[in-house]
Formats: sequence, structure tokens, C-alpha cells
Amino acid sequence: MTINQIAAKILADMSETFKKNCDEIKKTFAPLSPEKRYQELIRMGQNLAAYPNELKTPDRIVRGCQSTLYLSCKFENGKCFFQTDSDALISKGLAALLIIAYSGEAPEIVLKCPPEFISELGIAASLSPMRSNGLAQIYLKMKQEALKTFL
Repeated sequence: MTINQIAAKILADMSETFKKNCDEIKKTFAPLSPEKRYQELIRMGQNLAAYPNELKTPDRIVRGCQSTLYLSCKFENGKCFFQTDSDALISKGLAALLIIAYSGEAPEIVLKCPPEFISELGIAASLSPMRSNGLAQIYLKMKQEALKTFL
């Protein structure tokens, strides 16, 4: 087995929890109408753990979001753990989707497994261009945080 094959196998094994998390999100959203999807996004955002005030610093603001959204990452035992807060319910809910999918995953998963489940749910199609850009910026910030673990 070559080093590339070994790396691919390790990535595939590590991504099992990521796949499971994405499947759970899809299962939650698939039967919902567009209005109910927004309600579920809001609920998910409201159910996130409280974001510490001391982490509300300019370097943690996600640029490109319509609202002020903070994102931080803690690296423990080879995994990324994300936290977020926003002054907008939908933005916080969109960040919650990504946190549910990626928090507790290895940095390689964050970097190599894009959130394709969001387009599969039809959520992206109902977002305004500004919110779609914000969602992309949240994922970009997550990737930047994951990349820091290698530096």
C-alpha cells in the first residue's frame, strides 16, 4: 500500500463521524418545508452552547457575513472544536449547521470535506446572496482555523 493509499484510508475512516453528522442533519431537514427549515435553523442556533464574551474579539469575526458572527476553534486531542455566536438568528443557525458537522473532527476533515449536504438540503437555494456568501465565509474561517493546527 502506498503512502497516498494509506492517507486516503485514514481520511475515509476519520470521516465516518462527519458522514454520520451530515446524514443526521439531512434526516432532520429533508421532510421540512422551506419555512420550517428556517425555524429549524433558528432552533439549532439557539441550542448552541453560550459563547464566552472574552472570545468576542475582532480576530474571531467572520468577515463577509451580513451580521456580526464570531467563530473560535479549540484544538484538543487531534480534533477541532468550534464555537460561534451571532447577533442574527439565521446566521447563527447556518453556523450551527457547520458546527454540528465539523466540531469534533480532525483538521483534515474540515479542510478536505466541503459541506455538500447544505446544497442537498435545498437550504442554499433559498438563501439571499448575502447569506450564501456569509455561509461560505463561515466555512472558509473554519478551514483557516483548522489549517492553524499544522503551523
